[in-house]
Amino acid sequence: MTRPALPSYGNGASTVPLLGDTIGADLDRTAARVGDHEALVECATGRRWTYPQLVDEVDACALGLDALGVAKGDRVGIWAPNCAEWVFVQYGTAKLGAIMVNVNPAYRTHELSYVLRQSGISVLVAAPSFKASDYRAMVDEVRADCPALREVVFLGDPEWERLMDTGRAADRSRLAERERLLSADDPVNIQYTSGTTGFPKGATLTHHNLLNNGFFVGEGCGYTEADRVCIPVPFYHCFGMGMGNLGCTSHGATMVIPAPGFDPALTLRAVADERCTSLYGVPTMFIAELGLPDFADYDLSSLRTGIMAGSPCPVEVMKRVVDEMGMTEVTICYGMTETSPVSTQTGADDDLDRRTATVGRVHPHLEVKIVDSETGLTVPRGTAGEFCTRGYSVMLGYWDEPEKTAEVLDPARWMHTGDLAVMDDEGYLNIVGRIKDMVIRGGENVYPREVEEFLFSHPDIAEAQVIGVPDERYGEELMAWVRLRPGAEPLTAEALRAYCTGKLAHYKVPRYVKLVDSFPMTVTGKVRKVEMREVSVGELGLESAAAVRNA
Repeated sequence: MTRPALPSYGNGASTVPLLGDTIGADLDRTAARVGDHEALVECATGRRWTYPQLVDEVDACALGLDALGVAKGDRVGIWAPNCAEWVFVQYGTAKLGAIMVNVNPAYRTHELSYVLRQSGISVLVAAPSFKASDYRAMVDEVRADCPALREVVFLGDPEWERLMDTGRAADRSRLAERERLLSADDPVNIQYTSGTTGFPKGATLTHHNLLNNGFFVGEGCGYTEADRVCIPVPFYHCFGMGMGNLGCTSHGATMVIPAPGFDPALTLRAVADERCTSLYGVPTMFIAELGLPDFADYDLSSLRTGIMAGSPCPVEVMKRVVDEMGMTEVTICYGMTETSPVSTQTGADDDLDRRTATVGRVHPHLEVKIVDSETGLTVPRGTAGEFCTRGYSVMLGYWDEPEKTAEVLDPARWMHTGDLAVMDDEGYLNIVGRIKDMVIRGGENVYPREVEEFLFSHPDIAEAQVIGVPDERYGEELMAWVRLRPGAEPLTAEALRAYCTGKLAHYKVPRYVKLVDSFPMTVTGKVRKVEMREVSVGELGLESAAAVRNA
């Protein structure tokens, strides 16, 4: 008699218990344990903090916000590139019981306005500018439309120094009183992720979600206080603030900020100068680092481990990271913002093929299953279906959007990711596609409808459809198929990009444009984006990029 195939289900049995602390309590516990061990290094300025010094700065930030009238549950926005102050706000709001709202540094005015209004941010901490973005001017432009916003504090201004000085002079017992009123299940963070409405949705995460996910990612990398983690990925993503910062502070390891934004040379310089043992990045970051003309001149001998995640990880890139960067224990993580973010991770003891060609197995204390998207039933192993996960990591829901929450969280609290996956007989998973129409460009999630709705504002465009096409550097690039209004002049890709620049975040601006009279349609009238992608791959000569194997 033939044995029936195992179902595509796995659970992360673990002898290591979940943490029950709030984020602030865990930081204090670590500082008490490791003493004057180095906690944070900011390479751009040379500033350094031990764990006790970091706690002092975090407490000052918390008490300074308290003096501004920030109460438990209030939303505090942080709009800045990677810097030490970002870390102070992250942990300071957590100690205060406020909900930190991550604002993407690449956002333009219409995106900023939406996030400020949708989350009800009352206090915004912002950098004055970053790259080509004048944050002061953008805040001035949208402020009148954001009635909840009552305070804006720009880093480096006298207001920021006054906030910190006020906090340093305040009574620490007041913060202790506030912390006693906090639960690990309280919301602590809102992160905006692309949504089917064309606007991002605010995934609402708790202390318990984020702290445990960071902790168990760190466990997967074998972190101790001897580790020094280079974090070039942005803090506004779970990858930076969760897997990076919380992964470090929950183990007493050192956070190393190589630069405000990603720079491959500065990243490798930080690894060499600070003797980092771990390096994070999305695949495009590792590709850029490996591609530096003077790559061989950097002393990367301290590297042991690290994480590649954020978008599909090309197998050959993983192998080069192991061979040429010495990251023999590098891991791949898979997840999404709504799950804090990691659901699966490869192990340091997995063989090279598993570690470079899969996204690993289910994380500790979590469940995963692969289901038929039509019936909802769990499929046999080896069969593709929708990846679902359940456990401590799953968000509370989308901020103030119960209907959108119900679309992805079923009554049994399974998070339906929209990703297509296959589980093998040993429980290892491969991500093979997406049900939902999301494009992941260099680790940034882009929902085509948002870009399409913006393109409709162009006076010459009658209809636009946006797809992702394969790209060897970014994983995917955006392409717009455009139908022009009668009598309109032909539209070049350069002209369309110029129209988008300054209004859309740079990663949402289409690289390719194709002018068409109509779109391929199904018999029921739906646009066939799969066919559009196939045609585009051929016309653009992207066959080699499409053939890249990913985990």
